[in-house]
Amino acid sequence: MKTPEVDRWLDAYDNPMKPVVAAMRDLILSADERVGECIKWQAPTFVYQGNIASFFPKARKHASLMFHKGAQIAGDFPNLIGDGKEARSFKVHDLDDLGAKRDELQQIIRAWCDQKDGEQPI
Repeated sequence: MKTPEVDRWLDAYDNPMKPVVAAMRDLILSADERVGECIKWQAPTFVYQGNIASFFPKARKHASLMFHKGAQIAGDFPNLIGDGKEARSFKVHDLDDLGAKRDELQQIIRAWCDQKDGEQPI
């Protein structure tokens, strides 16, 4: 569900990647009804039982999502890149590129939510 807080952020967002960021937001929120959004670290952040991913708002040549615990998301996602201990990034260069990566992005979101639902409390 879209929030007024993120609507206001996007309205004020002055970046050539704004249409791509807006389209990515729509895809993420439509991927799974369990996903919410808020502003954290001065950027839209998607959440479900913790932080899923945040936009890196200063990127101007691509839209970049940082999946905070992306290394822990089970599945084969070739566009979820990085070799750090936890974080992974997902970059989109334009709306055509988003079209090509659409299914994978939504699968990543659903994988996170399903994985979180399957975790046993300690």
